[in-house]
Amino acid sequence: MRPVGDGLYVGGLSFSTSNDALRALFAEVGGVESAALVTDTLTGQSRGFGYVRMVSAEAEARAIKTLHRKEVDGRKLVVHRAVPQGSR
Repeated sequence: MRPVGDGLYVGGLSFSTSNDALRALFAEVGGVESAALVTDTLTGQSRGFGYVRMVSAEAEARAIKTLHRKEVDGRKLVVHRAVPQGSR
C-alpha cells in the first residue's frame, strides 16, 4: 500500500503546458495515475508547477531519474518526491 501524500512535484513547467501534456510526458517513463497543474485561482493560468502520481514507487524513481533537469519547452524541469503539506 502506498502512503498518503506521496507523488512527485514537478516544477519549471512552461506556462503553456496542459494537464494532458504533463500526463503524456510522464507516461513516457511509466504508468501515471494522475497529473495536475496548479493554477492561479483568479486567472486560471498555470503557475508553472504541478503534481504527478505514478503507479508505483519504481515508476516514480524512473521518472525522477529520467526527467529531473530535462529541458522541455525551453525550461529545465525540477522533479522530486512531493512533501506532504503538513510536513513542510
